[in-house]
Amino acid sequence: MHEYRVKYVLATKLVNELVEAADEKLLAKTIARYGRVDLLCIDELGYMELDRRGAELLFQVLTEREEKNSVAIASNESFGGWTKTFTDPRLCAAIVDRLTFGGNIIETGTDSYRLAATRARAEQQAAATAAG
Repeated sequence: MHEYRVKYVLATKLVNELVEAADEKLLAKTIARYGRVDLLCIDELGYMELDRRGAELLFQVLTEREEKNSVAIASNESFGGWTKTFTDPRLCAAIVDRLTFGGNIIETGTDSYRLAATRARAEQQAAATAAG
């Protein structure tokens, strides 16, 4: 609506794309493409362990965007748990540093919105069945 360029991507998909781009000698072009959008939304960060190469490539994307364009990260894992995703402690600290410097952290709790919606729908169906 306001002509912002936004890109949404799952963390694992982004890392896989970066690894493939590096193998095909297209990494600089791919990182630049992710650097140009006004807002990069990375979902499900923290669910899967990233090998060192994948984590370093993700770090390059975040560094490209640093202090230029916005990044939104969605994760059910606290920063303390990110050491399972980014197994190199220094790299993990650098990524958290990049993401939190000048940023806003919004904690929504640990309850699953999907599970809550499913339960609400089931309760509505049960009420409708009992009434009908």
